[in-house]
Amino acid sequence: MGIESESGFGCSVCGERHVLSLSYSVKAPLAVGAIPAEELDQRVVITPDQCVIDGKDFYLRGRILVPVIGLAEPFVWGIWAEVSPKNFVRSNELWTVEGREKEPAFPGWLNSQLPVFGDTCNLEVSVQTQPVGQRPQFMIVDPDHPLAAEQRNGITMERVEEIAVRMLHPG
Repeated sequence: MGIESESGFGCSVCGERHVLSLSYSVKAPLAVGAIPAEELDQRVVITPDQCVIDGKDFYLRGRILVPVIGLAEPFVWGIWAEVSPKNFVRSNELWTVEGREKEPAFPGWLNSQLPVFGDTCNLEVSVQTQPVGQRPQFMIVDPDHPLAAEQRNGITMERVEEIAVRMLHPG
């Protein structure tokens, strides 16, 4: 899961005590799940940070950072975005190049579902390359989207608990 707060919380759904995670991530782009299992090896090339499907659809794994009011570290969504072939190739060329974070941001489209926000697939993001060893940062482009508001304004620990409940008990 990721970073955890020091104390857990009593779940309002199941009554159990859970660890309160400050990050949630997905292992692969949503598009990978649409490919039949027997075709995965032929059609998908995936690493922890990059994915190519059918040699023509390109994805980068990145992070949406959301400030948590009263904490030094942010809440992190670890998700995937589809990017253009040109931007994927450029990102790959700079993968181990110091100073790559000075590159201009480029567009991407989320290819992960965040059930807390409804349908987030194809939500436009601005992809900002980070220093070597760090995944790109994604900024939501639509200023009216609830996730963009959370990126701008931060969230409370109560909101972190709400997210945890939704992630632990989807549906």
